[in-house]
Amino acid sequence: MLDCGASKEGSGLSFWGKIIGGFTGFLTGGPIGALVGAAMGHAADSGAGRLGQNPAQLAAMLGSREQLFAVGVVVLSAKLAKCDGPVKRIEIDTFKRQFRIPPENMAEVAQLFDRAREDAEGYEPFADRMGQAFADRREMLEDVLAALFSIARADGPLTNGEVAFLQRVQIGFGLDAPAWMRARDTTAERPRPMPTGPDPYRVLGIGREATDAQARATWRRLVRENHPDAVASRGAGPDMVRRAADKVAEINAAWDRIKRERKL
Repeated sequence: MLDCGASKEGSGLSFWGKIIGGFTGFLTGGPIGALVGAAMGHAADSGAGRLGQNPAQLAAMLGSREQLFAVGVVVLSAKLAKCDGPVKRIEIDTFKRQFRIPPENMAEVAQLFDRAREDAEGYEPFADRMGQAFADRREMLEDVLAALFSIARADGPLTNGEVAFLQRVQIGFGLDAPAWMRARDTTAERPRPMPTGPDPYRVLGIGREATDAQARATWRRLVRENHPDAVASRGAGPDMVRRAADKVAEINAAWDRIKRERKL
């Protein structure tokens, strides 16, 4: 089972944070786990049953881009890991490192990952739906494909089955040959430069001597206080809500840097 505890993060791109920070108000309207849970609950209520029995039906149920992204990347990662045999711990760890799901959402993601990895079949509808929904964000889909390359390479050289899987995802995403080559060539496990920007400790308003627990508590408090939903509930206008979304993205980015520095 996918480990539900906090993982030791490596140098992979923070895709969840990238989505949250890159789309004002896109995923800041609720935690990733709530989106995954809602999607899974919808599937169960509609009689979809096991994920592998009718993946096309489940993919069609995911009407919002938030749900589609949250569920799609987990399903694609799990089924890719399965396509060359039993899923290995290093593949799970690479998935966690590449997509950096918040620890508080790991339980829901673990449940979906475990269901999806029962077999390698039925991933195509998710790739196709993501390609349609994010046709205006091809660079984001290219980042997801690069992350999938990393998962495929985690346990050794690419197999024929993994290449076929990734090629089908590329087609579903609507990516061209140059995008394929960029995704393929950026997945060597080499260090990536640390992000630049404001001092993350100053963003959170804490000193570098703060303990891990203090830093985590401050991050959670700031996200709660600045969340767009909370700001809107206090009667703020659209401009204030948009600024709150930007603030939350900045807070999350600062916490992400602190976690990497401290290897949390």
